[in-house]
Amino acid sequence: MPRELDEDDVRVRPGRGKSRPRTKDRPGHESAAAAFVTQVDRGRYTCVLDDRAGTEVTAMRARELGRKGVAVGDRVALVGDVGGGDDALARIVRLEPRSTVLRRTADDDDPVERVLVANADQLVVVTATVDPEPRAGLIDRCLVAAYDAGLEPLLCITKTDLKPPDELLAAYGALGVRWVAVSRGEGVGTVAEHLVDRVSVLVGHSGVGKSTLVNALVPGTGRATGVVNAVTGRGRHTSSSAVALPLPDGAGWVVDTPGVRSFGLAHVDPSRVVTAFPDLAGGIEQCPRGCTHDEPECALDQWVAEGHATPERLESLRRLLAARTAADAY
Repeated sequence: MPRELDEDDVRVRPGRGKSRPRTKDRPGHESAAAAFVTQVDRGRYTCVLDDRAGTEVTAMRARELGRKGVAVGDRVALVGDVGGGDDALARIVRLEPRSTVLRRTADDDDPVERVLVANADQLVVVTATVDPEPRAGLIDRCLVAAYDAGLEPLLCITKTDLKPPDELLAAYGALGVRWVAVSRGEGVGTVAEHLVDRVSVLVGHSGVGKSTLVNALVPGTGRATGVVNAVTGRGRHTSSSAVALPLPDGAGWVVDTPGVRSFGLAHVDPSRVVTAFPDLAGGIEQCPRGCTHDEPECALDQWVAEGHATPERLESLRRLLAARTAADAY
């Protein structure tokens, strides 16, 4: 005769979410600590708190950030263990709005944009007069990226004790780009003056002396320096990732980036580049729709002929626009 079942024989499995109802509301984290991201390394973010001590905290992204990426220079909000220490790990729960974003693509036909640095004020393009030889294509591309991102460019010319910078200055004189010269043991103080109270990104080919310059600007940093290959004339990569370093006495931040051999500009809209040429703006307004500014119908030639701008300025604009798509520009 079969046994009769009672309540002890019945297992009731509670439905999912019964014990903790789902909600679309997310915590506001009003008491989260404000911080500045100085380095990104395999899903871990080094952040410096906005406290008087400048406490360094390691953090990871919280789930509520979704797919939002975090880059060096980002202003973030942290919760969890924000006391610092080797075993402490906080969470980034909020990404503050960015004032600027410096991007690049690996190549001109690469649709994936890579954020190099957020919230920077100026882009310092470091180039040597010799060993390795200056590559105007890369300099032009960096200038285009700076104008597109709303950063003020600064041309830093190194190794001027080996060769004067006259040729470089002549090539970029019409652009009105600020510049500073550095030689062995001289000029670092002048560079530092341009970095005060700013977040400055240093970009340049490997071997131009960028890491050496950073070590002089931020003593004790110990950024690795390399040599130039005598056969190829190219430098060896010595920086593997971007890192923000505080200038002495809290005078600003300098962001050292890995040495680059290409600077793709697939993401750049040409219309944003021309905003850096206000003296040509009137002529651009008269150009036909969709004008690339290097075609016979372009109104800029007449604008220059009427004396509103110099031929050198128009040539510089067209050179920068051409640099966006020139396969051998760098």
